[in-house]
Amino acid sequence: MIRNFNELLEKAKSMKNKTVVITAAQTASVLDAAILAKMENIANSLLVGDKVFIENYLSENVPEIKDDFEIIDAGNDLEVAAQKSVKAVREGKADIILKGKCPTATLLKAVLDKEVGLRSDEKLSDVLIYEHLQKLILMSDGGINLYPNVEDKISIIKNAVKVAHSLEIPNPKVALLAAVEVVNPKMPATVDAQIITEKLAEFPNCVVFGPLAFDVAIDEESAKVKNIKSEVAGNADVLVVPNIEAGNIFGKSLTYYCKYRVAHVVMGAKVPILIASRADTAETKFLSMVLGVVSA
Repeated sequence: MIRNFNELLEKAKSMKNKTVVITAAQTASVLDAAILAKMENIANSLLVGDKVFIENYLSENVPEIKDDFEIIDAGNDLEVAAQKSVKAVREGKADIILKGKCPTATLLKAVLDKEVGLRSDEKLSDVLIYEHLQKLILMSDGGINLYPNVEDKISIIKNAVKVAHSLEIPNPKVALLAAVEVVNPKMPATVDAQIITEKLAEFPNCVVFGPLAFDVAIDEESAKVKNIKSEVAGNADVLVVPNIEAGNIFGKSLTYYCKYRVAHVVMGAKVPILIASRADTAETKFLSMVLGVVSA
């Protein structure tokens, strides 16, 4: 079981190098992440965007390795950058996509194009991992699905479990979060959680249970006090939030209040897609690249 980002980094180093295509790479934080990934021998980067900006940045900061990066010029046209990034994957030039100075919606529009995109039979969902004191914990979905129904949440769980397995968690414990542990018809998250728990009772290589409040999901003492009988309670590996607001607020609280290291990967397309916020640091984008390499 990989318990922190340092261990994840070591796993990525032991794997065959992947190529990450960066959409609209004309921003310092994402270029710094690409430089670090190259220097750590984690991944090569194909840089799509404003060629002049990218070349100048590389020349000023890493002249000794600037020629190690292939650049595809797309100017400042973000839609063109997204389309060229997807094309690079389809042509076998890249294994992972990382969002640079490009809105998530613009990138996903190109990814989901029915004719030339990267659709698969799976539903897209964002999986965030954060470095808690004891272990890496996964949370989904705070970035893609707005108000997922039961079937959507089952797809979200399946994607998160795939990432958990890549983190060497053989039987991840999945908590379906709500405000309370009692099913209440006026609280749809609790109803969905009960249905999903029953539907996935025999789902292989994971344990799914809910509804669980956050404290009961992650704290053994809280689970004991509330007398919740489940192997998930108090020891969850995966937290499934009820909607995008809950996931978005939770994820940003981890970064801005808790100062935890985090990474994101979108699963469900033909390749992993990394949609770290444009405001995220170079470290977060680098760690997302590491996660993408391992998830791929």
